[in-house]
Amino acid sequence: MTSMKTTVNASLNKGAPCSFMSTIRAVRAQAKSAGGRTIPLNVDTISPLVRTAEYAVRGEITIRANNYKSRLAKGDKSLPFDEIVECNVGNPQAVGQKPITFFRQVLSLVTYPKLLESKDIAKNFHSDAITKAKDILKIVPAGSGAYSHSMGIPGIRKKVAEFIERRDGYPSDPEKIFLTDGASISVKNALQLLIRGKSDGIMVPIPQYPLYSASIALFGGSQVDYLLDEKKGWGTDIAELRRAYDKATNEGICVRALVVINPGNPTGQALSEESMKQIVRFCEETGVTLFADEVYQVNIYGSTPFNSFKKIVCDMKADVGLISFYSASKGFTGECGRRGGYMEVHNLHDDVVMQLYKLSSVTLCSNIDGQIMMALIVDPPKEGGDAHAQYLKEGEEILASLKHRSSLLVKTLNDLEGVNCNPVEGALYAFPQITLPTKAIAAAKKAGKAPDVFYCLELLDNTGILVVPGSGFGQAEGTFHFRTTILPPPEKIMQVSKLLAKFHGDFMAKYS
Repeated sequence: MTSMKTTVNASLNKGAPCSFMSTIRAVRAQAKSAGGRTIPLNVDTISPLVRTAEYAVRGEITIRANNYKSRLAKGDKSLPFDEIVECNVGNPQAVGQKPITFFRQVLSLVTYPKLLESKDIAKNFHSDAITKAKDILKIVPAGSGAYSHSMGIPGIRKKVAEFIERRDGYPSDPEKIFLTDGASISVKNALQLLIRGKSDGIMVPIPQYPLYSASIALFGGSQVDYLLDEKKGWGTDIAELRRAYDKATNEGICVRALVVINPGNPTGQALSEESMKQIVRFCEETGVTLFADEVYQVNIYGSTPFNSFKKIVCDMKADVGLISFYSASKGFTGECGRRGGYMEVHNLHDDVVMQLYKLSSVTLCSNIDGQIMMALIVDPPKEGGDAHAQYLKEGEEILASLKHRSSLLVKTLNDLEGVNCNPVEGALYAFPQITLPTKAIAAAKKAGKAPDVFYCLELLDNTGILVVPGSGFGQAEGTFHFRTTILPPPEKIMQVSKLLAKFHGDFMAKYS
Protein backbone atom coordinates (compact mmCIF):
# COMPACT_ATOMS: atom_id res chain seq x y z
CA MET A 1 0.00 0.00 0.00
CA THR A 2 2.87 2.39 0.77
CA SER A 3 4.42 1.94 -2.70
CA MET A 4 0.98 2.39 -4.26
CA LYS A 5 0.49 5.71 -2.44
CA THR A 6 3.97 6.82 -3.53
CA THR A 7 3.00 6.14 -7.13
CA VAL A 8 -0.15 8.24 -6.69
CA ASN A 9 1.71 11.19 -5.20
CA ALA A 10 4.44 11.09 -7.83
CA SER A 11 1.90 11.07 -10.63
CA LEU A 12 -0.14 13.90 -9.15
CA ASN A 13 2.96 16.04 -8.78
CA LYS A 14 3.92 15.75 -12.44
CA GLY A 15 1.27 18.29 -13.41
CA ALA A 16 0.83 16.69 -16.84
CA PRO A 17 -2.47 16.88 -18.77
CA CYS A 18 -5.04 14.40 -17.48
CA SER A 19 -2.64 13.60 -14.61
CA PHE A 20 -5.50 12.34 -12.46
CA MET A 21 -6.49 9.66 -15.01
CA SER A 22 -2.81 8.87 -15.52
CA THR A 23 -2.61 8.26 -11.77
CA ILE A 24 -5.60 5.91 -11.93
CA ARG A 25 -4.06 3.92 -14.79
CA ALA A 26 -0.66 3.77 -13.09
CA VAL A 27 -2.05 2.45 -9.82
CA ARG A 28 -4.31 -0.05 -11.59
CA ALA A 29 -1.35 -1.35 -13.57
CA GLN A 30 0.73 -1.62 -10.39
CA ALA A 31 -2.08 -3.42 -8.54
CA LYS A 32 -2.61 -5.81 -11.46
CA SER A 33 1.07 -6.63 -11.79
CA ALA A 34 1.22 -7.33 -8.08
CA GLY A 35 -1.75 -9.65 -8.34
CA GLY A 36 -3.87 -7.26 -6.26
CA ARG A 37 -7.19 -5.58 -6.80
CA THR A 38 -7.83 -2.43 -8.81
CA ILE A 39 -7.28 1.08 -7.46
CA PRO A 40 -8.27 1.62 -3.83
CA LEU A 41 -10.22 4.71 -2.84
CA ASN A 42 -8.14 7.00 -0.67
CA VAL A 43 -7.60 10.73 -0.27
CA ASP A 44 -4.99 10.74 -3.04
CA THR A 45 -7.37 9.22 -5.60
CA ILE A 46 -10.49 11.31 -4.99
CA SER A 47 -11.21 14.40 -7.09
CA PRO A 48 -8.50 17.03 -6.58
CA LEU A 49 -11.28 19.64 -6.71
CA VAL A 50 -12.79 18.17 -3.54
CA ARG A 51 -9.40 18.21 -1.81
CA THR A 52 -8.91 21.86 -2.76
CA ALA A 53 -12.28 23.05 -1.44
CA GLU A 54 -12.37 24.33 2.14
CA TYR A 55 -15.23 25.36 4.43
CA ALA A 56 -13.87 27.00 7.55
CA VAL A 57 -17.21 27.35 9.36
CA ARG A 58 -17.21 23.58 9.95
CA GLY A 59 -13.43 23.06 9.90
CA GLU A 60 -10.60 22.11 12.27
CA ILE A 61 -11.76 24.20 15.24
CA THR A 62 -15.32 22.89 15.04
CA ILE A 63 -14.00 19.32 14.94
CA ARG A 64 -12.03 19.97 18.12
CA ALA A 65 -15.10 21.57 19.73
CA ASN A 66 -17.18 18.50 18.89
CA ASN A 67 -14.54 16.34 20.56
CA TYR A 68 -14.80 18.50 23.67
CA LYS A 69 -18.60 18.22 23.61
CA SER A 70 -18.31 14.44 23.47
CA ARG A 71 -15.94 14.44 26.43
CA LEU A 72 -18.22 16.73 28.45
CA ALA A 73 -21.22 14.52 27.67
CA LYS A 74 -19.31 11.57 29.11
CA GLY A 75 -18.67 13.45 32.36
CA ASP A 76 -15.11 14.63 31.72
CA LYS A 77 -14.27 17.18 34.44
CA SER A 78 -10.69 17.84 33.35
CA LEU A 79 -11.54 20.68 30.96
CA PRO A 80 -11.44 24.33 32.13
CA PHE A 81 -15.09 24.83 31.02
CA ASP A 82 -18.34 22.91 31.37
CA GLU A 83 -19.94 23.69 27.99
CA ILE A 84 -19.16 24.68 24.42
CA VAL A 85 -20.65 28.07 23.52
CA GLU A 86 -21.28 27.92 19.78
CA CYS A 87 -20.57 31.34 18.29
CA ASN A 88 -19.34 29.89 15.01
CA VAL A 89 -22.43 29.51 12.86
CA GLY A 90 -25.71 31.37 12.27
CA ASN A 91 -27.95 28.67 13.71
CA PRO A 92 -30.39 30.62 15.93
CA GLN A 93 -32.53 27.85 17.38
CA ALA A 94 -29.47 25.80 18.34
CA VAL A 95 -28.57 28.51 20.87
CA GLY A 96 -32.02 29.07 22.29
CA GLN A 97 -34.03 31.22 19.87
CA LYS A 98 -37.68 30.16 19.99
CA PRO A 99 -39.52 29.33 16.76
CA ILE A 100 -42.34 31.58 15.59
CA THR A 101 -45.60 30.14 16.93
CA PHE A 102 -47.68 30.73 13.79
CA PHE A 103 -45.15 29.00 11.55
CA ARG A 104 -44.98 25.90 13.72
CA GLN A 105 -48.76 25.69 14.08
CA VAL A 106 -49.29 25.72 10.33
CA LEU A 107 -46.49 23.21 9.72
CA SER A 108 -48.04 20.87 12.30
CA LEU A 109 -51.45 21.01 10.65
CA VAL A 110 -50.08 20.55 7.14
CA THR A 111 -47.88 17.65 8.21
CA TYR A 112 -50.78 15.88 9.98
CA PRO A 113 -54.04 17.13 8.41
CA LYS A 114 -56.22 14.93 10.64
CA LEU A 115 -55.60 17.52 13.36
CA LEU A 116 -57.93 19.78 11.38
CA GLU A 117 -60.76 17.38 12.19
CA SER A 118 -60.21 17.58 15.94
CA LYS A 119 -63.04 19.04 18.02
CA ASP A 120 -60.49 20.76 20.25
CA ILE A 121 -58.46 22.34 17.47
CA ALA A 122 -59.55 25.89 18.36
CA LYS A 123 -58.08 25.45 21.87
CA ASN A 124 -54.58 24.77 20.52
CA PHE A 125 -54.33 26.61 17.21
CA HIS A 126 -55.04 30.16 16.05
CA SER A 127 -57.89 30.36 13.56
CA ASP A 128 -55.40 32.15 11.28
CA ALA A 129 -53.17 29.06 11.40
CA ILE A 130 -56.11 26.76 10.64
CA THR A 131 -57.11 28.89 7.65
CA LYS A 132 -53.53 29.10 6.40
CA ALA A 133 -53.03 25.33 6.71
CA LYS A 134 -56.15 24.69 4.63
CA ASP A 135 -54.88 27.22 2.07
CA ILE A 136 -51.50 25.46 1.88
CA LEU A 137 -53.12 22.04 1.54
CA LYS A 138 -55.08 23.30 -1.47
CA ILE A 139 -51.86 24.19 -3.30
CA VAL A 140 -50.03 21.10 -2.00
CA PRO A 141 -52.79 18.54 -2.68
CA ALA A 142 -50.47 15.52 -2.38
CA GLY A 143 -49.31 16.67 1.06
CA SER A 144 -45.80 17.33 2.29
CA GLY A 145 -44.58 13.79 1.63
CA ALA A 146 -44.69 13.86 -2.17
CA TYR A 147 -42.29 15.28 -4.75
CA SER A 148 -43.18 18.66 -6.25
CA HIS A 149 -42.36 20.45 -9.48
CA SER A 150 -38.57 20.76 -9.73
CA MET A 151 -38.76 24.57 -9.51
CA GLY A 152 -41.02 24.31 -6.49
CA ILE A 153 -44.78 24.17 -5.89
CA PRO A 154 -46.40 26.63 -8.35
CA GLY A 155 -48.77 28.10 -5.75
CA ILE A 156 -45.88 28.83 -3.39
CA ARG A 157 -43.79 30.37 -6.17
CA LYS A 158 -46.79 32.64 -6.85
CA LYS A 159 -46.77 33.71 -3.17
CA VAL A 160 -43.03 34.45 -3.39
CA ALA A 161 -43.56 36.54 -6.52
CA GLU A 162 -46.31 38.53 -4.78
CA PHE A 163 -43.99 39.13 -1.80
CA ILE A 164 -41.25 40.44 -4.11
CA GLU A 165 -43.75 42.72 -5.85
CA ARG A 166 -44.93 44.15 -2.50
CA ARG A 167 -41.34 44.63 -1.33
CA ASP A 168 -39.93 46.24 -4.48
CA GLY A 169 -42.88 47.72 -6.35
CA TYR A 170 -42.02 45.86 -9.55
CA PRO A 171 -43.51 42.74 -11.17
CA SER A 172 -42.07 39.31 -10.40
CA ASP A 173 -42.64 36.23 -12.53
CA PRO A 174 -43.27 32.92 -10.68
CA GLU A 175 -41.64 31.18 -13.65
CA LYS A 176 -38.37 32.93 -12.78
CA ILE A 177 -38.41 31.72 -9.17
CA PHE A 178 -36.84 28.51 -7.90
CA LEU A 179 -37.62 27.12 -4.43
CA THR A 180 -34.51 25.42 -3.06
CA ASP A 181 -33.05 23.69 0.01
CA GLY A 182 -31.90 26.90 1.67
CA ALA A 183 -30.04 29.56 -0.29
CA SER A 184 -26.88 27.43 -0.52
CA ILE A 185 -28.23 25.12 -3.23
CA SER A 186 -29.36 28.15 -5.26
CA VAL A 187 -25.87 29.62 -5.04
CA LYS A 188 -24.23 26.35 -6.07
CA ASN A 189 -26.60 25.88 -9.02
CA ALA A 190 -26.00 29.44 -10.22
CA LEU A 191 -22.23 29.05 -9.95
CA GLN A 192 -22.30 25.69 -11.72
CA LEU A 193 -24.33 27.30 -14.50
CA LEU A 194 -21.72 29.99 -15.11
CA ILE A 195 -18.38 28.26 -14.54
CA ARG A 196 -17.06 26.52 -17.63
CA GLY A 197 -13.50 26.01 -16.38
CA LYS A 198 -10.49 27.59 -14.73
CA SER A 199 -10.54 30.55 -17.09
CA ASP A 200 -13.94 31.65 -15.73
CA GLY A 201 -13.79 33.92 -12.68
CA ILE A 202 -16.27 34.86 -9.98
CA MET A 203 -15.68 38.09 -8.07
CA VAL A 204 -16.23 37.61 -4.34
CA PRO A 205 -15.89 40.07 -1.47
CA ILE A 206 -13.03 39.61 0.98
CA PRO A 207 -14.00 38.75 3.65
CA GLN A 208 -16.59 36.39 2.11
CA TYR A 209 -18.87 33.55 3.15
CA PRO A 210 -16.87 30.37 2.33
CA LEU A 211 -19.80 28.78 0.49
CA TYR A 212 -18.60 30.84 -2.46
CA SER A 213 -14.90 29.96 -2.32
CA ALA A 214 -15.65 26.26 -1.72
CA SER A 215 -18.19 26.06 -4.56
CA ILE A 216 -15.98 27.91 -7.03
CA ALA A 217 -13.18 25.44 -6.22
CA LEU A 218 -15.51 22.44 -6.59
CA PHE A 219 -16.69 23.61 -10.02
CA GLY A 220 -13.13 24.30 -11.18
CA GLY A 221 -13.44 28.07 -11.58
CA SER A 222 -11.22 30.94 -10.45
CA GLN A 223 -11.96 33.11 -7.45
CA VAL A 224 -11.43 36.83 -8.10
CA ASP A 225 -11.09 38.67 -4.79
CA TYR A 226 -12.13 42.25 -4.17
CA LEU A 227 -11.40 43.76 -0.76
CA LEU A 228 -14.07 45.40 1.38
CA ASP A 229 -12.86 48.59 3.09
CA GLU A 230 -12.69 47.89 6.83
CA LYS A 231 -11.85 51.52 7.61
CA LYS A 232 -15.11 52.59 5.94
CA GLY A 233 -17.38 50.13 7.73
CA TRP A 234 -16.61 47.26 5.33
CA GLY A 235 -17.87 49.34 2.41
CA THR A 236 -17.65 48.31 -1.25
CA ASP A 237 -15.33 50.62 -3.21
CA ILE A 238 -15.93 50.82 -6.96
CA ALA A 239 -12.26 51.54 -7.64
CA GLU A 240 -11.44 48.26 -5.89
CA LEU A 241 -13.99 46.40 -8.02
CA ARG A 242 -12.35 47.79 -11.16
CA ARG A 243 -8.87 46.93 -9.87
CA ALA A 244 -9.86 43.32 -9.21
CA TYR A 245 -11.71 43.03 -12.53
CA ASP A 246 -8.85 44.51 -14.57
CA LYS A 247 -6.26 42.34 -12.84
CA ALA A 248 -8.28 39.20 -13.58
CA THR A 249 -8.94 40.05 -17.22
CA ASN A 250 -5.27 40.93 -17.75
CA GLU A 251 -4.44 37.45 -16.49
CA GLY A 252 -6.77 35.87 -19.05
CA ILE A 253 -9.71 35.31 -16.70
CA CYS A 254 -13.21 35.83 -18.07
CA VAL A 255 -15.13 37.36 -15.16
CA ARG A 256 -18.65 35.92 -15.20
CA ALA A 257 -20.27 37.20 -12.01
CA LEU A 258 -19.96 39.58 -9.08
CA VAL A 259 -21.10 38.35 -5.65
CA VAL A 260 -22.47 40.95 -3.21
CA ILE A 261 -23.62 39.90 0.28
CA ASN A 262 -26.00 42.48 1.76
CA PRO A 263 -26.26 42.67 4.72
CA GLY A 264 -22.75 41.32 5.00
CA ASN A 265 -21.52 37.96 6.19
CA PRO A 266 -19.13 37.87 8.04
CA THR A 267 -18.77 41.63 8.25
CA GLY A 268 -22.25 42.81 9.31
CA GLN A 269 -22.39 45.91 7.08
CA ALA A 270 -25.44 47.23 5.22
CA LEU A 271 -25.04 48.81 1.78
CA SER A 272 -26.34 52.29 1.05
CA GLU A 273 -28.58 52.85 -1.96
CA GLU A 274 -25.85 54.90 -3.66
CA SER A 275 -23.29 52.10 -3.23
CA MET A 276 -25.77 49.66 -4.73
CA LYS A 277 -26.31 51.92 -7.74
CA GLN A 278 -22.56 52.12 -8.32
CA ILE A 279 -22.35 48.32 -8.18
CA VAL A 280 -25.16 47.99 -10.73
CA ARG A 281 -23.40 50.48 -13.04
CA PHE A 282 -20.21 48.44 -12.74
CA CYS A 283 -22.07 45.27 -13.72
CA GLU A 284 -23.72 47.06 -16.64
CA GLU A 285 -20.36 48.38 -17.88
CA THR A 286 -18.58 45.02 -17.63
CA GLY A 287 -21.45 42.70 -18.54
CA VAL A 288 -21.00 40.50 -15.45
CA THR A 289 -23.99 38.85 -13.80
CA LEU A 290 -24.85 40.15 -10.33
CA PHE A 291 -25.33 37.62 -7.53
CA ALA A 292 -27.31 39.31 -4.73
CA ASP A 293 -27.03 37.30 -1.51
CA GLU A 294 -29.82 38.89 0.54
CA VAL A 295 -30.56 36.20 3.12
CA TYR A 296 -30.16 38.66 6.02
CA GLN A 297 -32.49 41.33 4.63
CA VAL A 298 -34.68 41.34 7.77
CA ASN A 299 -31.66 41.60 10.10
CA ILE A 300 -31.14 45.37 10.04
CA TYR A 301 -30.03 47.12 13.24
CA GLY A 302 -28.57 50.43 12.06
CA SER A 303 -29.86 53.46 10.17
CA THR A 304 -29.21 52.08 6.67
CA PRO A 305 -32.43 50.45 5.40
CA PHE A 306 -32.44 47.32 3.29
CA ASN A 307 -33.03 47.71 -0.44
CA SER A 308 -33.03 44.74 -2.74
CA PHE A 309 -30.83 44.75 -5.83
CA LYS A 310 -33.95 43.80 -7.81
CA LYS A 311 -35.47 47.16 -6.85
CA ILE A 312 -32.27 49.08 -7.64
CA VAL A 313 -31.84 47.38 -11.03
CA CYS A 314 -35.47 48.12 -11.91
CA ASP A 315 -35.25 51.72 -10.63
CA MET A 316 -32.25 52.27 -12.91
CA LYS A 317 -33.79 50.33 -15.82
CA ALA A 318 -30.42 48.60 -15.99
CA ASP A 319 -29.76 45.77 -18.40
CA VAL A 320 -28.01 43.65 -15.78
CA GLY A 321 -28.41 39.92 -15.31
CA LEU A 322 -29.41 39.42 -11.68
CA ILE A 323 -29.77 36.33 -9.49
CA SER A 324 -31.10 36.99 -5.98
CA PHE A 325 -31.08 34.62 -3.00
CA TYR A 326 -33.23 34.44 0.14
CA SER A 327 -33.53 31.89 2.96
CA ALA A 328 -35.76 30.62 5.78
CA SER A 329 -32.71 30.24 8.01
CA LYS A 330 -32.13 33.87 8.96
CA GLY A 331 -34.22 36.96 9.76
CA PHE A 332 -36.20 36.35 12.95
CA THR A 333 -37.39 33.00 11.60
CA GLY A 334 -34.20 31.02 12.19
CA GLU A 335 -35.61 27.79 10.74
CA CYS A 336 -32.21 26.55 9.51
CA GLY A 337 -33.13 22.87 9.69
CA ARG A 338 -36.14 23.33 7.42
CA ARG A 339 -33.77 24.14 4.53
CA GLY A 340 -36.11 26.58 2.83
CA GLY A 341 -35.02 29.20 0.33
CA TYR A 342 -35.59 30.72 -3.06
CA MET A 343 -33.72 32.14 -6.03
CA GLU A 344 -35.18 34.74 -8.38
CA VAL A 345 -33.59 35.33 -11.78
CA HIS A 346 -34.03 38.64 -13.61
CA ASN A 347 -32.88 39.77 -17.05
CA LEU A 348 -31.69 36.27 -18.00
CA HIS A 349 -32.61 34.64 -21.33
CA ASP A 350 -35.36 32.02 -21.16
CA ASP A 351 -33.04 29.34 -22.52
CA VAL A 352 -30.63 30.03 -19.63
CA VAL A 353 -33.51 29.73 -17.15
CA MET A 354 -34.31 26.35 -18.70
CA GLN A 355 -30.76 25.22 -18.00
CA LEU A 356 -31.25 26.18 -14.34
CA TYR A 357 -34.47 24.17 -14.42
CA LYS A 358 -32.48 21.20 -15.70
CA LEU A 359 -30.02 21.54 -12.82
CA SER A 360 -32.92 21.62 -10.36
CA SER A 361 -34.45 18.55 -11.97
CA VAL A 362 -31.34 16.48 -11.26
CA THR A 363 -32.31 16.41 -7.57
CA LEU A 364 -36.05 16.18 -8.40
CA CYS A 365 -37.17 18.96 -6.04
CA SER A 366 -36.36 20.77 -2.81
CA ASN A 367 -37.89 19.47 0.42
CA ILE A 368 -41.56 20.31 0.83
CA ASP A 369 -41.41 21.48 4.45
CA GLY A 370 -38.82 24.07 3.39
CA GLN A 371 -41.06 25.21 0.54
CA ILE A 372 -44.01 25.56 2.92
CA MET A 373 -41.83 27.53 5.35
CA MET A 374 -40.98 30.00 2.58
CA ALA A 375 -44.72 30.31 1.82
CA LEU A 376 -45.32 31.31 5.45
CA ILE A 377 -42.42 33.77 5.58
CA VAL A 378 -43.54 35.63 2.46
CA ASP A 379 -47.25 35.51 3.43
CA PRO A 380 -47.44 35.95 7.22
CA PRO A 381 -50.55 36.61 9.36
CA LYS A 382 -52.55 39.62 8.25
CA GLU A 383 -53.48 42.56 10.45
CA GLY A 384 -56.83 41.93 12.14
CA GLY A 385 -56.34 38.17 12.41
CA ASP A 386 -55.98 36.40 15.74
CA ALA A 387 -52.34 35.39 15.09
CA HIS A 388 -51.08 38.78 13.91
CA ALA A 389 -50.33 40.41 17.27
CA GLN A 390 -48.36 37.44 18.60
CA TYR A 391 -46.48 37.09 15.31
CA LEU A 392 -45.43 40.76 15.40
CA LYS A 393 -44.49 40.59 19.07
CA GLU A 394 -42.31 37.50 18.64
CA GLY A 395 -40.51 38.90 15.59
CA GLU A 396 -39.94 42.35 17.04
CA GLU A 397 -38.62 40.96 20.33
CA ILE A 398 -36.12 38.72 18.53
CA LEU A 399 -34.83 41.57 16.34
CA ALA A 400 -34.64 44.02 19.26
CA SER A 401 -32.73 41.47 21.32
CA LEU A 402 -30.29 40.81 18.46
CA LYS A 403 -29.66 44.54 18.14
CA HIS A 404 -28.99 44.81 21.88
CA ARG A 405 -26.69 41.78 21.87
CA SER A 406 -24.73 43.13 18.90
CA SER A 407 -24.13 46.44 20.68
CA LEU A 408 -23.05 44.69 23.87
CA LEU A 409 -20.65 42.37 22.06
CA VAL A 410 -19.11 45.11 19.89
CA LYS A 411 -18.50 47.27 22.98
CA THR A 412 -16.80 44.34 24.75
CA LEU A 413 -14.59 43.70 21.72
CA ASN A 414 -13.59 47.34 21.32
CA ASP A 415 -12.63 47.51 25.00
CA LEU A 416 -10.01 44.78 24.49
CA GLU A 417 -6.35 45.61 23.90
CA GLY A 418 -5.46 45.59 20.21
CA VAL A 419 -9.00 44.80 19.05
CA ASN A 420 -11.13 46.91 16.72
CA CYS A 421 -14.65 46.00 15.65
CA ASN A 422 -17.00 47.91 13.34
CA PRO A 423 -20.64 48.28 14.42
CA VAL A 424 -22.96 45.45 13.39
CA GLU A 425 -25.43 47.13 11.02
CA GLY A 426 -27.05 43.89 9.91
CA ALA A 427 -26.87 40.08 9.67
CA LEU A 428 -25.86 37.95 12.67
CA TYR A 429 -22.10 38.46 13.09
CA ALA A 430 -19.28 40.66 14.33
CA PHE A 431 -15.88 40.49 12.62
CA PRO A 432 -13.28 42.13 14.88
CA GLN A 433 -9.68 42.73 13.83
CA ILE A 434 -7.11 41.57 16.39
CA THR A 435 -3.55 42.88 16.56
CA LEU A 436 -1.47 39.94 17.77
CA PRO A 437 1.90 40.24 19.55
CA THR A 438 5.00 39.18 17.63
CA LYS A 439 5.57 36.29 20.07
CA ALA A 440 2.05 34.98 19.43
CA ILE A 441 2.66 35.03 15.68
CA ALA A 442 5.94 33.18 16.20
CA ALA A 443 4.23 30.61 18.43
CA ALA A 444 1.57 30.09 15.77
CA LYS A 445 4.22 29.53 13.11
CA LYS A 446 5.99 27.02 15.33
CA ALA A 447 2.69 25.17 15.82
CA GLY A 448 2.08 25.17 12.07
CA LYS A 449 -1.03 27.33 12.37
CA ALA A 450 -2.16 30.63 10.91
CA PRO A 451 -2.00 33.26 13.69
CA ASP A 452 -5.78 33.79 13.83
CA VAL A 453 -6.38 30.02 13.89
CA PHE A 454 -3.87 29.78 16.75
CA TYR A 455 -5.75 32.48 18.67
CA CYS A 456 -9.16 30.86 18.09
CA LEU A 457 -7.89 27.43 19.13
CA GLU A 458 -6.51 28.83 22.37
CA LEU A 459 -9.80 30.65 22.97
CA LEU A 460 -11.66 27.35 22.56
CA ASP A 461 -9.18 25.37 24.68
CA ASN A 462 -9.39 27.83 27.56
CA THR A 463 -13.02 28.98 27.54
CA GLY A 464 -15.13 26.64 25.41
CA ILE A 465 -16.07 29.57 23.15
CA LEU A 466 -16.20 28.49 19.51
CA VAL A 467 -15.56 31.17 16.86
CA VAL A 468 -14.21 31.08 13.28
CA PRO A 469 -10.79 32.52 12.32
CA GLY A 470 -10.79 35.30 9.77
CA SER A 471 -8.51 33.39 7.43
CA GLY A 472 -11.48 31.10 6.70
CA PHE A 473 -13.28 34.05 5.11
CA GLY A 474 -10.29 35.84 3.62
CA GLN A 475 -8.79 39.06 4.96
CA ALA A 476 -6.36 41.79 3.90
CA GLU A 477 -2.76 40.62 4.04
CA GLY A 478 -1.14 41.18 7.42
CA THR A 479 -4.45 41.47 9.29
CA PHE A 480 -6.10 38.95 11.60
CA HIS A 481 -9.77 38.60 12.52
CA PHE A 482 -12.34 36.18 13.83
CA ARG A 483 -16.07 35.90 13.25
CA THR A 484 -18.47 35.52 16.14
CA THR A 485 -22.24 35.35 16.02
CA ILE A 486 -24.45 37.62 18.11
CA LEU A 487 -26.90 34.74 18.62
CA PRO A 488 -26.36 33.40 22.15
CA PRO A 489 -29.15 34.67 24.46
CA PRO A 490 -28.48 37.87 26.45
CA GLU A 491 -27.33 36.11 29.62
CA LYS A 492 -24.98 33.93 27.57
CA ILE A 493 -23.65 36.94 25.66
CA MET A 494 -22.75 38.49 29.01
CA GLN A 495 -20.92 35.29 29.94
CA VAL A 496 -19.14 35.19 26.57
CA SER A 497 -18.09 38.83 27.00
CA LYS A 498 -16.58 38.20 30.44
CA LEU A 499 -14.80 35.00 29.39
CA LEU A 500 -13.48 36.60 26.21
CA ALA A 501 -12.17 39.65 28.08
CA LYS A 502 -10.31 37.51 30.63
CA PHE A 503 -8.91 35.16 27.99
CA HIS A 504 -7.74 38.00 25.75
CA GLY A 505 -6.01 39.78 28.64
CA ASP A 506 -4.22 36.56 29.64
CA PHE A 507 -3.30 35.80 26.01
CA MET A 508 -1.82 39.25 25.43
CA ALA A 509 0.15 39.08 28.71
CA LYS A 510 1.44 35.60 27.88
CA TYR A 511 2.80 36.62 24.45
CA SER A 512 3.80 40.24 25.07
